[in-house]
Amino acid sequence: MSGTQFNAGVWLTHRHVREGRGDRLAVRAGTTLTYAGLSELVGLVTAGLRGLGLRRDDRVLFVTNDDVPMFSGILSAFCGGFVAVPVSTMLGAKELGTIIADCGACVVVASPEYGPQVQEALTMAPEVRHLVCDGCMPLPAPAGITSLTWQDLVAEGERAPSELRRPAATSEDSWALWLYTSGTTGAPKGAMHRHANIRHVCETYGDQVLGIQPDDVCFSIAKLFFAYGIGNSMFFPLSAGAATLLEPRRPTPAVTAERLTADRPTLFFGVPTFYAALLSGDLPEDSFKSVRLGISAGEALPPPLQERFTHRFGVEIIDGIGSTEALHIFLSNRPGEVRPGTTGRPVPGYDIQLRDADGGLVPDGEPGSLHVRGASIALGYWRRTDASRAVFAGEWLSTGDTYVRSPDGYYTCLGRSNDLLKAGGIWVSPVEVESRLLEHPAVKEAAVVGLADEHGLDKPVACVVVQEKVTAEELIQWCRDGLAAFKRPRQVIFLDQLPKTATGKIQRFRIRELLTQEARP
Repeated sequence: MSGTQFNAGVWLTHRHVREGRGDRLAVRAGTTLTYAGLSELVGLVTAGLRGLGLRRDDRVLFVTNDDVPMFSGILSAFCGGFVAVPVSTMLGAKELGTIIADCGACVVVASPEYGPQVQEALTMAPEVRHLVCDGCMPLPAPAGITSLTWQDLVAEGERAPSELRRPAATSEDSWALWLYTSGTTGAPKGAMHRHANIRHVCETYGDQVLGIQPDDVCFSIAKLFFAYGIGNSMFFPLSAGAATLLEPRRPTPAVTAERLTADRPTLFFGVPTFYAALLSGDLPEDSFKSVRLGISAGEALPPPLQERFTHRFGVEIIDGIGSTEALHIFLSNRPGEVRPGTTGRPVPGYDIQLRDADGGLVPDGEPGSLHVRGASIALGYWRRTDASRAVFAGEWLSTGDTYVRSPDGYYTCLGRSNDLLKAGGIWVSPVEVESRLLEHPAVKEAAVVGLADEHGLDKPVACVVVQEKVTAEELIQWCRDGLAAFKRPRQVIFLDQLPKTATGKIQRFRIRELLTQEARP
């Protein structure tokens, strides 16, 4: 029932203490917390936020590194009946100011290194009343905004009446979490998620695909401000009474190797780009000896990369697809049932349809636009009516991805709907050509786009990053030898690096822009 009382913060934290699991390890970061310690801190921060004057549905925005303050702060927002809005730490001041103003945040929590852009961003956001720094000193703030430290906020909670620690009586349909999309196809949009959405992704992907258990330890390369990252590092481990590792530093192979050795995670969450970086790094072959399963999402995982990683480190990787709008992964391979080159089968609890341009269902073997239905789909975009109507249609979400389904139910990504191209009148998947290029030992990264020739017809063009010398002619012949001739790239462009989003996804539209500009007289 939509009106059923439920609070995601209580379910993820206080529930474990009530059920006798308070002494279990919950978080290992700058500070190590048991579930009892985490529950106590969340209660104090909930009271502290109320002491600042926050009311139900007020937004608390986080521009912070993955550490205990951000982690407990998000959970406190849930418990207090507020809305947590974690945003990317890579945003510039103008982008950040736009989001702060758009969501109407009244409290901003920031790490010291992001102080300059936060200070400038706050001049664009008149509704902000408080700035909380998770460091030792308050951050400079514009006039009219109270600046305090995280410890000041906790102390406020300690002084507050004990009733202010009590969780809000939220319902399943109450707002809990707003996640802003990357904005690669337009202005950032806030996807609004209910408290019940959080439980749903845990009971579906967490329980039935990961099979997460209390003894698991989760380590995610994706940060908490991503939908993928907050599921990996918060929702799944806390739902099961397991432990999570938080890493405030920028993810690198060296940092990862350090945490793998010191903390022995059992579940490792990455993206294809980072798995490639780990292969290129100087990591011992036993680095992943504690890891029982690797997880990949963000974009299709090329089979050669998957096979190389498993061969070197002995860890199976399951590839899946999710989205900010769906909160986490809804289509995935399963442990022991991996079919390389596919995104697997629907996660239990989700329905998948592939549709043609007129909205009709396509048969197996034919490309179609991927639509998904499930209880974790966002309510829509905050104050974006046109965008909401274009993406959310009743119970269904249009993902913008093109897929094909095999007769036995495995789905294969053909790219974004606007990434597919035709060569000689036949559909060509950029992912398929990229996968073939990555099989060549000289190729480190590859992206294939369609570029118009002298006749205005799109032809496949490959942009590659190489780790040893190779010619364009050799790579074209390599593709011709392994693929149908019409799928071969007509040109190969060598780049020092490929443009990517903050999550590591290749931005093919930026590659097209770059090549188009260079082709102009």
